[in-house]
Amino acid sequence: MTWTVPDVDRVNEPFAGDERAMLQGFLNYGRNTLLLKCCGLTGAALVQRSIDPSTLSLLGLVRHVTEVERNWFRRRFGGEDVAGPYRRDDRPDAAFSDVVAGRAEQDIAGLVAEWHAADRAVACLPLEHTFVSERWGEMTLRWAYLHMISEYDRHNGHADLLRQRIDGVTGT
Repeated sequence: MTWTVPDVDRVNEPFAGDERAMLQGFLNYGRNTLLLKCCGLTGAALVQRSIDPSTLSLLGLVRHVTEVERNWFRRRFGGEDVAGPYRRDDRPDAAFSDVVAGRAEQDIAGLVAEWHAADRAVACLPLEHTFVSERWGEMTLRWAYLHMISEYDRHNGHADLLRQRIDGVTGT
């Protein structure tokens, strides 16, 4: 039997609540939307590229946001000393260019595990908690949440087009 991305139970973001709950709800909605775009697809379908010479694929998006989640929530704001799962100094685009159909199940599981680790890393931090970037200066955890919501929004638009190209499925 060929592995396919399992179904996702996407829950709407809260329509009322405190700021942290709203931010987490919108982030989780975006997270699950990306997986929803992948549901039912095999590893071979997930690595299909948009159009040459682009390296954009659904699995590449999964791997990319895995790195971005780790970078912002665990490394920068959580202070964890963890390496990026895909990025290499000599291959900064490895999340997109080094996709392998046979690793799709691992990569999907890695993303879900990263969500849980990222949430744990910042769970006790206030939204006003800061990280000082050499490039951009002081930034708050609130900014990181908003950035990640925006990141998923952008990439879920890409995922819509990729999925439509693969099998014609639209929406969700």
